[in-house]
Amino acid sequence: MTEPSNEPTPDPSEYQLGESVGYLISRVKSTLSNLITQRSMAELGITSQQGSILFMVASGKCLLAAELAREYGIDASAVTRLIDRLEKRGLLTRVRSNEDRRVVRLALTPEGHAIAARMPGIFNGVLDSLLNGFTPEEVGFLKSMLRRVLVNSGEQTGVSRDAASHPDSKP
Repeated sequence: MTEPSNEPTPDPSEYQLGESVGYLISRVKSTLSNLITQRSMAELGITSQQGSILFMVASGKCLLAAELAREYGIDASAVTRLIDRLEKRGLLTRVRSNEDRRVVRLALTPEGHAIAARMPGIFNGVLDSLLNGFTPEEVGFLKSMLRRVLVNSGEQTGVSRDAASHPDSKP
């Protein structure tokens, strides 16, 4: 147990939420996700998370449920429910490995591939709208800074720590 502090308790109303980088990143992520869901629901009948999962499987980045859970920072049971929904819709299947029967890979159906192929257009369309007025240099700098945040967190980004620390590195 910790001993009570003699320091006054900070007043939460004095905290400048709009100046918090964490809050701003969270709001941008939420806005991005909501806008992608609006478009993907209207055009494809799926949520942004479902479309993103189909894209990750199609790209080969995540072929196992555990990889999806790590990528999205959600628990295995939530991933299982998402996969169940996509499988029920006929967009992906579970395929047991011949080499190791304990391993179950995810594979897209032809309809799942067709949807995954349309997701980059939706992602780019929404991002183009949100980044309207940004110069290519500003977009490159933003990507560089976000990669540095990920590197600092210990996350693997495919970018070395040295490359991530230079704003002029290729986006």
